[in-house]
Formats: sequence, structure tokens, C-alpha cells
Amino acid sequence: MIFVTVGSRNYPFNRLFIELDKLCEEGVIKDKIFAQIGTSTYHPKHFEYKDFISPEEFEEKVNQSNFVISHGASGSIMKALNAGKKVIAVTRLEKYKEHINDHQIQNNEAFGTNGYVLPVFEMHELKEAIIKIQTEKDNLKKWENKDPMAILNRIDDFIQENWK
Repeated sequence: MIFVTVGSRNYPFNRLFIELDKLCEEGVIKDKIFAQIGTSTYHPKHFEYKDFISPEEFEEKVNQSNFVISHGASGSIMKALNAGKKVIAVTRLEKYKEHINDHQIQNNEAFGTNGYVLPVFEMHELKEAIIKIQTEKDNLKKWENKDPMAILNRIDDFIQENWK
């Protein structure tokens, strides 16, 4: 099962769910999908979804999943990594009114550069990321949460060094 999560902020992420439906129709995605779609107004046709789920259901879905597709929020990404899951992190972009700014670009670059997630910056990259995560065994570093602040510090360092 693939678990998809986009958080609870008041910004729809319709592009992601439209693309996932398209990839299901094309046969790229054969696995069952469960999605937490938040305030998105597009309703998926090829998989089960709920607008919002409880923290307990979130944890259950993460644990049941083969991998997680998350928006580029560090909280959602960290919950999946802490559960030992591989993650595709899809960037919400301001130009599509998916967020107030483009900070998820920096989040996904930092996680991706460090080898913890497969970042997706534009929707046409999602197909390749899904194929890669399903077919390559060791394409991501295993996250070990020895220091809960370590990744946040790495992200902050990366942003400070690259976005002055």
C-alpha cells in the first residue's frame, strides 16, 4: 500500500491527486493507495481517501505502507522516516497557490541532497520517482533517529548555506 499525505493546512494540492489518478490509469501504479487529501477539492477516482485522519490513523497508515508520498513538510516527512519508510517528497509551489511561499523547495532539496527522500519538484517527475522507489532497493539512506533535531539542523544549515 502507498500512503499519501498532504497535511491539514488550508491549501489544496489537487495537482498531486490528479497526477496520481493519471499514473493509476496508465498502470504505473498498481499498488493500493490510501490518501489523506486535506483541503484538496479534487476527489481521486482510483483510490481510497479521506480529507483528514487522526494521528493514530496516520501512524497506522504509515506503518501499513510500502512507502509514503508526502508533501514537502518536514513534520510529515519525519514521521514517515522515523517509521523506517521510504519517502517521495512532492513540493507544494506558491505559483499554484499550494502554499504561501516556496519553502518546501528548500526542505525537499535538503532531505534529497542528504539522500533521505526522493524529491519531486514538478509533477512530471513523480512517475520516475515512483518507478525508482519501487524498483531500486538501496536508492535512499536509512534514517536513524539518534538525534531528533539532527535533520532539522541539517536542513537549517543547508538553507543558510544555499539561500543567502
